[in-house]
Amino acid sequence: MEERHDHQWLHDHDIPHDHAEGHTHSPEHIKRVSNRLARAIGHLESVKKMVEEGRDCSEVLIQLAAVRSAINNTGKVILKDHMDHCIVDAVEHHDHKAIEELNRAIEQFIK
Repeated sequence: MEERHDHQWLHDHDIPHDHAEGHTHSPEHIKRVSNRLARAIGHLESVKKMVEEGRDCSEVLIQLAAVRSAINNTGKVILKDHMDHCIVDAVEHHDHKAIEELNRAIEQFIK
């Protein structure tokens, strides 16, 4: 049977491990991201209504650009928090997997 150790024990013994299990964020960060997403969702609902009402395509495209910008800015908030906390911890503990995962996520995010 495999013996499990707590997260700090793995760090104390320089054992590479996945940080996803212990992945937590402050309540303030969660609230900030949640509020941004709620605003983007509300804005997208408004764009949907514009389409259903037959509003001018140019207006719809401008509003879609605003939704995309809101989503991108939310991604930036998430990325900054991830860099400030999760990646700093991963670098300190030689967790190359976390850095590779971040690189993959950034590639997908900026497509």
